[in-house]
Amino acid sequence: MHAGVLNILNILSTGDWLTRERVRRVAVALICAYAVAVGYLVVTANGPVDALGRPLGTDFSNVYAAGNYVLEGKPQSPFDPALQYAREQAIFGPDTPFYGWHYPPFFLFVAAALALLPYGLALAVWQITTFLLYLVSIRTILAATPISGSTNGENRAVPTLALLLAAAFPAVFVNLSHGHNGFLSAALMGAALVTLDRRPIGAGILFGLLIYKPQFGLMVPFVLAATGRWRTFAAAAATAMLLVLLATLAFGAQVWEAFAASTQFTRAVVLEAGDPGWHKIQSTFSWVRMWGGSIAAAYLLQAVVSLAVGTTLIWLWRSAASFALKASALCLSAMLASPYSYDYDMMILAPAIAFLASDGLARGWRPWEKTLLAALWLMPIAARGISLATFIPLGVIAMIAVYIAILRRGTLDLRKQTQVPATAPR
Repeated sequence: MHAGVLNILNILSTGDWLTRERVRRVAVALICAYAVAVGYLVVTANGPVDALGRPLGTDFSNVYAAGNYVLEGKPQSPFDPALQYAREQAIFGPDTPFYGWHYPPFFLFVAAALALLPYGLALAVWQITTFLLYLVSIRTILAATPISGSTNGENRAVPTLALLLAAAFPAVFVNLSHGHNGFLSAALMGAALVTLDRRPIGAGILFGLLIYKPQFGLMVPFVLAATGRWRTFAAAAATAMLLVLLATLAFGAQVWEAFAASTQFTRAVVLEAGDPGWHKIQSTFSWVRMWGGSIAAAYLLQAVVSLAVGTTLIWLWRSAASFALKASALCLSAMLASPYSYDYDMMILAPAIAFLASDGLARGWRPWEKTLLAALWLMPIAARGISLATFIPLGVIAMIAVYIAILRRGTLDLRKQTQVPATAPR
């Protein structure tokens, strides 16, 4: 019995269980399962409403409803929960659940463009377009890191398998079923990081566009400033200011008042009261609230985690650690530093996994790293259910564990760089 446990621990530590064929079979099986699930939702739907009475793509309904208001010349209405719900009921039926609009005003441009199409087509265009952008971003990350010691044939095969894994990433299905914007967030973050040193202004523009989900860009300006990437910083700031200006010119200054008022609803009802369910929110804040902690305690512990992540992230980015480690840590920090992050937002972990996998393939793996990375890859499909059934926030735990592994890998790399070889002259 003891020998068996040690053998299992050894297999998990080395990652030998993670064979290429096993990975390929799991990826293909998951993609087939996603296709069947999505197909079932579509086939059993009654127009734009699924068999359970929800709009297809659930959360996408709030984007479509908001776009309808914009086309009617009422850009402030989506920020009023009562008006937004009334429009969703008018489109999808009186029994439809409420899906709130929580985006800044400039995202209304996207909503209005999509609302020009019939609902089903708009949902398909949105998901397919952003999914392809996501795959291009992941492919660019993989292509940027050569695999040490591999033949040309292996170099072609690994990206193919990696793209299969990117498509099978469980957060893909979570995002698809919610009609959400995780593909776009992952594409912007991944593309910005992979082009950061080669095209600093372009990377800044991509970082600036990520402001449509401002909670995931909290650490970006600190990293850019701490590493002296001022061209990227300026481009990101200019992009954000341009978006604000365009939204103000298009929708009027009053839209910002409506947005500011709506954030009170988002904070009090969605975040602090956890109205959608604590098991859906993947953050330290939600963890504390799920375990019965007060709002003040949740904010305090979230602040401690955010500060710890921010401090170590800046240290890592100012060090001589590999860029892949820095990039993956920044992606993870986007989730860990925010109190407001859902399981479909775990799509932003995809570039983190791609950077880490590329680094491991290029420079070798340390104990437990393969298994931890596999656990992070699998987590989005289980995080919500496990949290609901057991009150154990495995999603947050997995992200923290991988973040610590990144810091450990970076620390060991730096120690290796500073060691003086025994044969070196003294």
